[in-house]
Amino acid sequence: MTETSRPTRPTIDQIRQVCQPPEVRSRRSAEHWVADLYLRRWSPYLTRVLLRTPISPNGVTGIMIATGAATAFALLIPGMPGVLMAACLGQLQMLWDCCDGEVARWQQRFSASGVFLDQVGHFTAEGLIPIALGIRASGWPGEPILGSPWPLVGLVLSVLVLFNKSLNEMVHAARSASGMDRLDDSAEIAAPRATGPRKLRQLTRYFPFQRAYHSVELTIIALAAGTLDALAGNLAPTRFALAALAVLAVPAVVGHVMAILTSSRLR
Repeated sequence: MTETSRPTRPTIDQIRQVCQPPEVRSRRSAEHWVADLYLRRWSPYLTRVLLRTPISPNGVTGIMIATGAATAFALLIPGMPGVLMAACLGQLQMLWDCCDGEVARWQQRFSASGVFLDQVGHFTAEGLIPIALGIRASGWPGEPILGSPWPLVGLVLSVLVLFNKSLNEMVHAARSASGMDRLDDSAEIAAPRATGPRKLRQLTRYFPFQRAYHSVELTIIALAAGTLDALAGNLAPTRFALAALAVLAVPAVVGHVMAILTSSRLR
């Protein structure tokens, strides 16, 4: 289907054909697992509605950014309502993330600003959620924030999450500054070449703790911990989850740096 032949009121099958091509979905980092598992089945229905409005792809990304920020603020609501709302908003953020790309592909409206705003959305959510989780673990608003160490733990976790996330952008910056070509998004290039790091990477398949720092996983962990809080009648499960995330973030960052340095991404 060519751009000029695209109908103003497309069918769901036409949207899937144009907006979800195999060359996009087959990229190593193209899809979060929830998108690949079920959100891409739903997103064309929302995309079809969006295509009937004047909203631009960047406008959809703006909604995604706001949804990600709202996900974090929802965690400040005490009890089960807060974690339930955060989990739902985390899923909704990923749905908007699917739709902004689909609208862009249908309308053939691609821009560097769109890529930039997409990163703003993910960095915003994944930076704010650990901070909000730390405030939640402190017992706020029933307890003063400054009277507990948990907000600091959440802040440290936020820094580690953002640093870990920035490493991939550092790779692109380093290649650009060195005059190297754009990096292909393939598993072969990302795989460590040295035997030791490669074996460690294979072990993480059985315990993929490094994947816990995406907004979706963070909200799922918060929901599980919040449910246990309700059963236990205290915040011990949330505090344990937050501490575990902070401790495991250190080897996740170190392992990520090692994986980059021992792969072909900087060559």
